Amino acid sequence: MSRIGETFASLKRLGRGGFIPFVVAGDPDLATTERLLIELAAAGANIIELGVPFSDPVADGEVIQRASERALRNGVTLRDALSCVSHIKQHIDVPIVLFSYFNPLLQFGEEQLAGKAGVDAVLVTDLIPEEAEWWTQTLLGQGLDPIFLVAPTTSDERLAYIAQQARGFIYAVSRAGVTGARDQMTRDAEALVKRVRAVSDLPVAVGFGISTPEQVRLVWRFADAAVVGSAIVREIETLDNSPDLVKRVGEFARSLVAPAS
Repeated sequence: MSRIGETFASLKRLGRGGFIPFVVAGDPDLATTERLLIELAAAGANIIELGVPFSDPVADGEVIQRASERALRNGVTLRDALSCVSHIKQHIDVPIVLFSYFNPLLQFGEEQLAGKAGVDAVLVTDLIPEEAEWWTQTLLGQGLDPIFLVAPTTSDERLAYIAQQARGFIYAVSRAGVTGARDQMTRDAEALVKRVRAVSDLPVAVGFGISTPEQVRLVWRFADAAVVGSAIVREIETLDNSPDLVKRVGEFARSLVAPAS
């Protein structure tokens, strides 16, 4: 069982939902990213998604697009993101999912990535599962979990196909469209999780649009984990240049998973 699998097994034994925050490597800079990863782990993250900045992040909303642009202006690359993971590994034991578009990974080289990643899993936003079998086998051969996205528009046949390739967990997109915080969760997310469970025993994490403690608790009612990305990245953007940035992002993360009063 992978470290991600062990994490979800532990959560299940404790009867708890998982918390998976997302940040972009190099936003606002690499040193701060390392501190943020350590702080998010201390704030209760069970798994962390680390985004690789990309010039054309078509699946992302404006908040994460701006984060990628800031990181790219800093010259941050995939290699830098992996170095960041390597540096923080001595401080935290939380599994890391590398979240990337395929082009940076292809340029880096799949064998080199799998051999030197230091991460626990890789989610490739724009690599469709029908063309990913060779990629999946490369990751599995290096002990890395291939994570796949599914959406409310994904057919049952395709869900079953994805379930065959996925490891670690399945990332269920709460609604069609790009990333970004929303005021309300839709019923599509719960219906999608039920459909995933019909074809897979893997844990299911729900993301896209989760931004409040109430939404996190709602997701925990029907899924194994909640992914919070844009809301955290927006906090980083708002607090840019603040000496308390890391601390205040940590406080926000803690508020997302705090028990209801």
